[in-house]
Amino acid sequence: MTPKHEKQEFVTVLVRDPRTQKEDSWHSYIDYEIFIHTNSMCFTRKTSCVRRRFREFVWLRQRLQSNAVLIQLPELPSKTPFFNMNNPHHVDHRRQGLQEFLEKILQNALLLSDSRLHLFLQTQLSPEDMEACVCGQTKYSVADAIQKFASLNRRFPIEDEERKKGRNDADSDSESSSSGLGPSDDSISCGCKASLASEES
Repeated sequence: MTPKHEKQEFVTVLVRDPRTQKEDSWHSYIDYEIFIHTNSMCFTRKTSCVRRRFREFVWLRQRLQSNAVLIQLPELPSKTPFFNMNNPHHVDHRRQGLQEFLEKILQNALLLSDSRLHLFLQTQLSPEDMEACVCGQTKYSVADAIQKFASLNRRFPIEDEERKKGRNDADSDSESSSSGLGPSDDSISCGCKASLASEES
């Protein structure tokens, strides 16, 4: 018999709020907010919010596939030369495809065990810094990076009071970043060099 206090685990992911970001005076790109809400024990934070661009999704899929060669990963929305960031239909179609990709990824227990996925979803580290962190080449662990990002981007101070009262319910754990975060830099990178120029476009 299942105790009443035990709840079925869930992971809710939303890809939303596409925004155009200027890379330099000639180039722009679109990034998307990824919102996670979960009660799963797999996640360090139960609620988080980061911004990622398409090529970071490409990086994530490649790394997940290389670590889980026997699993057929879902496809990302196709990268077409006809994509127009000024066309709301194109942008929303890609947003939907990115959300479907993450929804399928988060249903796979093996993929959920990959630290890169958690850093991608719950920190603003660049791909280079995520890789360095997973490989043990940083002063901080994966859990440290996620906790540090959450503490720097707090929206709900009342949660501290709830924790002091001894509440550990997953629904009360709602750390989040501001939706105006930049694309890849993060203060928890501890000076690690990040050069997205070497990443695939």
